[in-house]
Amino acid sequence: MSQSLALDIREVVKQFGSLRANDGISLQVPTGTIFGLLGPNGAGKTTLIRMITRITIPDSGDIIFFGERLEDRHQRQMGYLPEERGLYKKMAVLEQLVYLLELKGLKAAEAERESMQWLERFGLADRAQSKVQELSKGNQQKVQFIATIAHRPRLLILDEPFSGLDPINTQLIEDVIREFRAAGTPVIFSTHRMEQVEQICEEIALINAGRVVLAGEMRAVRRQYRSGELHFEFDQPIEELELPAEVRVFDRGRYHLNLALPAGRSVNEFIAWLNERNHVLRYEEVSPSLQQIFIEVVQRTAHPSPVAL
Repeated sequence: MSQSLALDIREVVKQFGSLRANDGISLQVPTGTIFGLLGPNGAGKTTLIRMITRITIPDSGDIIFFGERLEDRHQRQMGYLPEERGLYKKMAVLEQLVYLLELKGLKAAEAERESMQWLERFGLADRAQSKVQELSKGNQQKVQFIATIAHRPRLLILDEPFSGLDPINTQLIEDVIREFRAAGTPVIFSTHRMEQVEQICEEIALINAGRVVLAGEMRAVRRQYRSGELHFEFDQPIEELELPAEVRVFDRGRYHLNLALPAGRSVNEFIAWLNERNHVLRYEEVSPSLQQIFIEVVQRTAHPSPVAL
């Protein structure tokens, strides 16, 4: 068993009656990686997270946690931020944080010290004695995030961590996520915001209908789905430019072209051909967005099935 892996998920199956929510899922999450766990609603992501956090257990398959078979005792070594908040609304912020950190194994004094340090960093020290229900939605999210990280877990699992946050606080939490990653803590990041995944994740896995349908390093995935589309910009209008019939045009403006060349056609030769007619300022290969890849793969792998949890 490799110690370089935080999680090694092997052929995990979870069934609820006739519904197979996870159908033989295998994934590997390296240490020190921000790992995007993606999928449409009902794909089975929540079921998988619940098994990683021991809220439920697999019907078959194995989950290996830092080289050991996952057991209940490992729960304290994880920090899990669910999409739905689980704070006690009538409890004071500091009291609640101390209570939650004690459940993770911290002594009361240590829990209070860590809580106040994080509240200070998140600009909430003056709200330590406020009830949770008195806080804004964004500040409640920050309190729950603090409860997730303050015991310095070995693994972070974050489900929509930026929900309800303005850009400044989004950046603050993103900075903290990167700090944990830099210290070697792996982060599983689940969201429907593909631009956030592109911004911070190094590896991804896409689950659809209970199965892994795409997985790998982010840059490799984007290379895999390249369409051959090229973007050209010119310093003069191109309304009069006549293109060869075999060139496939995706978009054409007054000063730009997006197109694909036929197989075997040299890009350098085509640029030389263009430069004879209009000066090319720059060109680049167009990489598909993660959202485009997501939609393509989900549509391709979709099949009628009950909705997973």
